[in-house]
Amino acid sequence: MKDTHKHQGLRNQLVKIISEKGITDKNVLKAIAAVPRHLFMDSGFVDFAYQDKAFPIAADQTISQPYTVAFQTQLLEVKPNQKILEIGTGSGYQTAVLIEMDAKVYTIERQQELFKKTKLFLPKLNYKPKKMVFGDGYKGLVNEAPFDGIIVTAGAPFVPNALLSQLKIGGKLVIPIGDDVQIMTLFVRTSEKDFEKHELGQFRFVPMLKERN
Repeated sequence: MKDTHKHQGLRNQLVKIISEKGITDKNVLKAIAAVPRHLFMDSGFVDFAYQDKAFPIAADQTISQPYTVAFQTQLLEVKPNQKILEIGTGSGYQTAVLIEMDAKVYTIERQQELFKKTKLFLPKLNYKPKKMVFGDGYKGLVNEAPFDGIIVTAGAPFVPNALLSQLKIGGKLVIPIGDDVQIMTLFVRTSEKDFEKHELGQFRFVPMLKERN
């Protein structure tokens, strides 16, 4: 598990690419420059780690395109010490980006294989989520709510009410909604009952597993 000057140079190039695509939040760019993405990938893809592309990981999932990670993270407007809930830990790359930004990260994964692998892996790189849970992302983490931000890293067929209800007033939910192609959607909680909704373009994600009863 080496992170070399060469890797850092490739990350700096990646930061340049995503900033040219419109990512302006300096803290997000700094986090992307810091997290060794190649260590989160299967060995066959390591040479491509700093291309702005998604790649397969275990359990038929993917590690998201860096631009997508940066875009979602920028929408959250993360401040140090904020409580952020992540739905879909996956490889742990997005988790690491949030921790790099000094967020207190709570994360849920429902693929057992990925959960076990990532839970062991993140602390080895010194990325320690506040809580990592094997469970149903549609339900959120009601015992830890409310959250300053919630980020969903898989395509959701609808907006789970449980997630909206777990936001602080002023809190943000970033969620890709749709089946084949998703619309990146930002909800901002403006009062107990009210939410502002913003639709921010099309993306492609692996589907969020169907709700379990």
